Order: sequence, then structure tokens, then C-alpha cells
Amino acid sequence: MTFDEIYSEYHKMVFNIALHYVQNIEDAEEITQDIFVKVFDSRGAFKNKSTIKTWIYRISINQSLDFLKARNSKQRNFISSIFSLSDSKILIEPVNFNHPGIELEHKEAYQKIFESINQLPDNQKTVIILLKIEGHTQTEAAEIMEIGVKALESLFQRAKSNLEKILTLKGI
Repeated sequence: MTFDEIYSEYHKMVFNIALHYVQNIEDAEEITQDIFVKVFDSRGAFKNKSTIKTWIYRISINQSLDFLKARNSKQRNFISSIFSLSDSKILIEPVNFNHPGIELEHKEAYQKIFESINQLPDNQKTVIILLKIEGHTQTEAAEIMEIGVKALESLFQRAKSNLEKILTLKGI
């Protein structure tokens, strides 16, 4: 079977597997691309111990899980950084984000936090995303947002304060 035939035969299956894991079309498309790059790069490693479908399915699951782990790691770092800000007045103590069951136990809390971020005005949401999720410096974020560094700092303080209020109302 040629790579084009493999892609044609299994593209929908791979996409659907990824979509089941990430529940986001764009992420599923990205994972699908990564999976087929991996299939192409490791086609010589296929030993016919299973069907090609099973082999691709395993790669799909592993890539999807790896994507989730990477995304959850970013989220844990973001959430941890929000709660550990020295000038923050958030009254919630951070949980142990190294616990292996964190994703299942705190899925609802994650959802509420990101729903809360989405309730912020666009510029406040953007500053949090740029600084805490994407990890840009204040200078980089200010340049991206086309504002001064002092204005960015002020905007970030308002965003933290508003996020704290929203989270408190939600009981987080």
C-alpha cells in the first residue's frame, strides 16, 4: 500500500479518533497531520504483527494523548501561575498539580476557569493568553497588542482582578 492509499483509507478514522480526544476540530486536524507525518516517518518500523489499521489506530491514540498532556501541562502552568502571583489577592490555595488524576478530578474546575477567562473583555482575555498561556514577555505582549508596557501592566492587573471576581462568584 502506498502512503497516498494509506492516507486515503485512514484519514477519516484518524481524524475522528483525534476529535474524540480533543473535542476541537482545529486541534484534531493538527493531530491528524502529526499522525500521518509519524506514519510516514516510521513506515519502515511496521512489522506486520498487527494490521496496518491497528498500527495507525495506536499511533492515533498515542499522538492524541500526547497532545492532551502537552495542552494540560500548559493549562496547569497557566493556572498555577495565576494562583501564585505575588501581588494577587486570590484566596484560593493552588492544588497539587503533579497529581496523576488531576485531569479527571479537576476537569470541571478547568472548564469553569476557562469559561471565566472567556467572560473577560477581549483585551483582558488577550493579555492573559499572551502572558500566561503563550508565555510572552510583557514587551512582546505589548507589541502584539500595540500598547505600551505600562498600559499592558495595568490591563493585566484589571484582568486578574476581574478574573478573581468571576472565579469567586463561581466558587472556585
